[in-house]
Amino acid sequence: MTTATQRRAAFALESVQGELSYIVGPAVVILCAAALSPGVVAWGVGAAIALGGAGIALLNPPVRAANEADAGAAGRPPRREWLGAGMIAVLTMALGATTLLSGVDLAIVATLRAAGQVSWAAGVVAVFGVASVAGGLIYGALSRPLPTWLLLGLLGLVTIPAGLAHDWPWLCVAMVGTGLLTAPTLSTVADAVSRLAPASVRGEAIGLQSSALSAGFALGSPLVGVAIDLSVPAGGFAAAGLAGLAAALTGCLLSRRSLARTRPALSDLGDAVASDREPRAAALSPAAARRSAP
Repeated sequence: MTTATQRRAAFALESVQGELSYIVGPAVVILCAAALSPGVVAWGVGAAIALGGAGIALLNPPVRAANEADAGAAGRPPRREWLGAGMIAVLTMALGATTLLSGVDLAIVATLRAAGQVSWAAGVVAVFGVASVAGGLIYGALSRPLPTWLLLGLLGLVTIPAGLAHDWPWLCVAMVGTGLLTAPTLSTVADAVSRLAPASVRGEAIGLQSSALSAGFALGSPLVGVAIDLSVPAGGFAAAGLAGLAAALTGCLLSRRSLARTRPALSDLGDAVASDREPRAAALSPAAARRSAP
């Protein structure tokens, strides 16, 4: 519902809210399960999700800003007009980001188990989440956005060396770098989808984004699990980081392809405008023609 100029900061704030849920949610569930029973908590969490979904359905909040209210009247554009190389690039990077993040979660547990420090997993995850909150707030305050492929590529690069940590203090240090880039990467993915999708199909585009994120979460754990089984826990961080780098490279190449297709179209438009001006300029006096020329 925000304007285009406010949307990046709004998505950054939304990513921060998600990280806060990631930090607080498990702790609350564990405390409730200890005080009551895991079965009661499971039913309670499921009921909360169902009630939340029903509430959103009843409220039916718009997915357009006020200045886009008439976009639906114009009709839905064909998918080939907006589901092109640029959008596929962003969806690929969304999948890569969550593949990396779900793999990092598993690699943290594997590393701490190998060190006999599994009890410190909650502390490491908390540091990870707090760093992500800080990164999201900093990124939301920036005046200019960074390319999605660049943020994801940096996220992959800082994740690979985390495998060098062999105990919980150094793992906390390693997770600061990964955390600082997590919320910015997720928010810029959402911002890019919002910008590339016309207002009349934004709901469908957000659905595709959600599917890509879910697919990444489903893929990351088994991918990193295989890497850990075939090597050492450090191999989990390497696999997660390389998955992020591969998605960033793919997204960069597809984005450049999309720009290469857009430039000829803009050039053709400029030629058409110029050819339209020539007859009008010929009908004017030489001085008037000079004034009317670009």
